[in-house]
Amino acid sequence: MNKKPKVKNLLMFMIAAVMVITTACSSGGNSKNSNNETGKAPAEDVKLTQDDKGWEVDKSPITFDWYINFSWFPNKWGVDATSKYITEKTGVNVNFIVPAGNEAEKMNTMIASGSLPDFITLGWYEEAVKKMIEGGLVLPLNELADQYDPYFYKVTDPAKLSWYKQEDGNVYGYPNSSSSPKDYEKFGDNIVSTQTFLVRKDMYEALGKPDMRTPEGFLKALEDAKKMYPDVNGQPLIPLGMYDFSDTGNASLQHYIQNFLAIPYAKDGQLYDRDTDPEYVKWLKTMRQANENGLLSKDIFIDKRPQMEEKIAQGRYFAMLYARSDLANQQNALYANDPNSIYIAVDGPANANLDQPTLAGPSISGWTVTLISKNVKDKARAIRFLDYMISEEGQHDTFFGKQGVTWDNIDGKDQFLPETLDLLNSDRGAFDKQLGASHTFWMMMDTNLTPIWSPPAVEPFKQLEDWTRGKSVSLSEFDQLNPTGTSEEGIMNTKIGQEFGKVLPKLLLAKSDAEFDKLWDEHLAKREALGFSKVQTFKQKQYEINVAKLEEATK
Repeated sequence: MNKKPKVKNLLMFMIAAVMVITTACSSGGNSKNSNNETGKAPAEDVKLTQDDKGWEVDKSPITFDWYINFSWFPNKWGVDATSKYITEKTGVNVNFIVPAGNEAEKMNTMIASGSLPDFITLGWYEEAVKKMIEGGLVLPLNELADQYDPYFYKVTDPAKLSWYKQEDGNVYGYPNSSSSPKDYEKFGDNIVSTQTFLVRKDMYEALGKPDMRTPEGFLKALEDAKKMYPDVNGQPLIPLGMYDFSDTGNASLQHYIQNFLAIPYAKDGQLYDRDTDPEYVKWLKTMRQANENGLLSKDIFIDKRPQMEEKIAQGRYFAMLYARSDLANQQNALYANDPNSIYIAVDGPANANLDQPTLAGPSISGWTVTLISKNVKDKARAIRFLDYMISEEGQHDTFFGKQGVTWDNIDGKDQFLPETLDLLNSDRGAFDKQLGASHTFWMMMDTNLTPIWSPPAVEPFKQLEDWTRGKSVSLSEFDQLNPTGTSEEGIMNTKIGQEFGKVLPKLLLAKSDAEFDKLWDEHLAKREALGFSKVQTFKQKQYEINVAKLEEATK
């Protein structure tokens, strides 16, 4: 039997298969090789300099999964004008992943699995940041930049890279809302704080604008408000609002009120124990007295942010220790319904000398950090997209959106179109969903640039912002002092925090000052037994390192 025809047919089939494979590879089916059809090297192999915008090398479609560790984040990519424009410009689409419930549980589950989405954004203060780095679950940004995109070094701040450099010499995350010492020198007049003591305008004015800086004035104002306004639209008035209670305490009753009392973080180069400051203890007892007087609603002990936002929108709080930025949507709703029902910032709890508050301005640590997972589907595209978002061009795009759609150059200045500005000032929620500008996507936002581009603040926000001017300070050297959770000091610190979280509600609910004192003394003894002194020694060393790093950053 003659087998030659079969051999010939097999050879022809193999040649045809090779041609098909070659054609497929050059057709752009793999985004990494999308330049092969022009004879160019694969995008990740292109050699770039710091002046080259790496994101321009490859604009083929790609979707990154981006985890946001805030359950309240409501926005989707690709439904608004701005994110559509950025995808059109860069080729990058984003699939946001947001925890449905407890953020810490979700992060711990992902870390335990060893599988993380492409990008991860979370508070720099979260223990999960250290766990991901120590576990080798995220990639060094500097190594990605060296290999794929030196533009990183042109658009990032050396001081911030130095600040976030780990012991192995690598940088794994980059912050948003961050201000270095040089930023304070350059943008100082524009730097404000979000920390405010708020009162409902109509009620406060009806009470004669009482002085609430002293414990006596504070308690009397709450009591008078409850008497004059027992209910709001058929529902009970909540005299005092604050952040939700967590397993480690309550932000309003810790850093917020301590900053209003101008309690120092350090004295003569030594960290100061703010929690035992007499002024702070006095005001915790004031809160206890408020509860005894029937001025602390049970709601504040159980409500989480969604419930609080609903009650803010209803105007049910008389006073609040709260961030002005966290009630923007509700403030708009109140303003639209009745401009006199909004919240305004006033002088709140103060120390015995009535010193001006020392409110937290943006620190070099920022608010959140963004990291790139070791599982990222395309290293080159990931670091290049991150660099685009960090760059001033990316900042401009995420703030303004698309020219002619949300903004234009008017009278020689880039400005939002009138209809854009109207929607921004009237309905922030609708603005985010329809237009997506003004840092709807805040993951990499540079708050030093925002005030330069922003239109002048208008009511109901201008008064809140202006009140913080001159009261905002940098507290950068006191960031990132806590030991890691896996170290001996870290375990101690976690237990101490949890102990305070347990005792804080009990202090407020104590029947008398004597009971408060007993609980407080027991707490101090227990935290010492848990290793407080050892933790403070660790923090003192880290504080001294921070001071040295900041001094180096200012050179």
